[in-house]
Amino acid sequence: MRRANAFLLAALALLGAPAAGAEDRPNIVLCMADDMGYSDIGCFGGEIATPNLDRLAAGGLRFTRFYNAARCCPTRAALLTGLYPHQAGMGGMVRSSPSEGKPGPYQGYLNDRCVTIAEVLRRAGYATYMAGKWHVGEFRPVWPVDRGFDRYYGLISGGMNYFNIRLGKRKGIFRHFAIDGEEYRPPADGFYSTDAFTDHALAMLREHQPDRPFFLYLAFNAPHWPLHAPQEEIEKYLGKYMDGWAELRRRRHQRMIAMGLIPAGWRLSPQDPNAADWDALDEEKRREMDRKMAVYAAMIDRMDQNIGRLVKLLEDTGRIDNTLVMFLSDNGACHEGGTFGHNFRPDLTGPIGTENSYHSYGISWSNASNTPFRRHKHWIHEGGISTPLVVHWPAVIKARGELRRQVGHVIDLMATCVDVAGAEYPQEFNGHPVQPMEGTSLRPFFAADRETPRTLYWEHMQNRGIRDGSWKLVAAQGGPWELYDMNADPTELNDLAASQPEPAKELAAKWLEWAERVGVQDAKRLGRLEVSSP
Repeated sequence: MRRANAFLLAALALLGAPAAGAEDRPNIVLCMADDMGYSDIGCFGGEIATPNLDRLAAGGLRFTRFYNAARCCPTRAALLTGLYPHQAGMGGMVRSSPSEGKPGPYQGYLNDRCVTIAEVLRRAGYATYMAGKWHVGEFRPVWPVDRGFDRYYGLISGGMNYFNIRLGKRKGIFRHFAIDGEEYRPPADGFYSTDAFTDHALAMLREHQPDRPFFLYLAFNAPHWPLHAPQEEIEKYLGKYMDGWAELRRRRHQRMIAMGLIPAGWRLSPQDPNAADWDALDEEKRREMDRKMAVYAAMIDRMDQNIGRLVKLLEDTGRIDNTLVMFLSDNGACHEGGTFGHNFRPDLTGPIGTENSYHSYGISWSNASNTPFRRHKHWIHEGGISTPLVVHWPAVIKARGELRRQVGHVIDLMATCVDVAGAEYPQEFNGHPVQPMEGTSLRPFFAADRETPRTLYWEHMQNRGIRDGSWKLVAAQGGPWELYDMNADPTELNDLAASQPEPAKELAAKWLEWAERVGVQDAKRLGRLEVSSP
């Protein structure tokens, strides 16, 4: 029934939109950050300089209740296919070869029962381009050019050294990097991945023939660790974080309320129990942690500058009005590396932020990046799955700077692209049956803020959850179910699972039904209703 309702909403959205002809179909640009927190960018309450994203938001919309799939690989699979990650073969993380695991929901690469946005739009006459991080298939034939993209430049694998791909997470471990379908090693000098991804994306658009629309997927690896940024960007932020993470959280929370992003009643969650007490740190440690956050901020700043370069090209070529631009993050900010972060290459002893270092910024800062929420990347609590979503399309979106509080999910981006492109989502592709998309188009919400009830599901590494209307049932790996009223308690502070057993029971049953449908491992045990004592 829920799937039927979703398809009905999508159909209504298509019927309500004018038919798209070849001459008026929009270009579509989808930009994604990696491991960026909900409140990091300026238009979502952050102090980091992001004037280009802020300008897109001021000329378009901000969706404030939008969700990802908690981690890089599952989110990228869901975004590209419009399916839940398990349905696309990416319930877990990517695998280096098909022999590492058996085919199925956790096989670690896109399967042949899904289609990508690029595959659907290319059949509809779009040119399809991608630059940046792929991370949903390490081997041929599951690279971008095998899954619908005409041209590709970027990182096939996950995290990398931003300056020199030869200095990986571990000695002797190189990341796959490619141009189109060929392995490629970027130069060791004068290279910075955020700039390089944009350089090649812009080259693709400059060479694009204007007789057909294009789809561009620009997937940055910033600000995923290692913390790497040009020195001139780092200098802008050094010393600005010497008040610590608790004060940063307080200021961001107040700013978000003042901006109208969140109601005044949204309480700030307590500081993460694994975050340090800033006041107890000595001066040397404070300086170190200030530098880590400064580099992280510099990475986002540089990403925003590159988005500005892209927008300028669209403006200079007269394409900006009829280009749908969307920006989001693949998961919440990253806690990896413990309380203070970690240098994952101890043999690289250069200053934090330089090529010869490999640091993360840790739980204390990621807790601030995810203001006002609890937890981080990997979890299904709001800090792990909440993303800013900025949408800009001047030809269609007449609202300027408005907020949209409709609950949405990355699975909706396929449906949105199919809708606005006037494309047809196939039942079969390359001789294989294709699963129906799970998302609904966001286009109806471009015109007005309306709140349509949604039921959404998650599972990653046994962290799991369901949101059904205003209720959310969520559990951490190995932990009991927790129940929250997301209208009254969006920062998940008042667990109602024990005092409201009936909605908890109903939601657990719905989650189990979904989990068995998409192939969640050990679904019956994970779905068992165990709650904390009141």
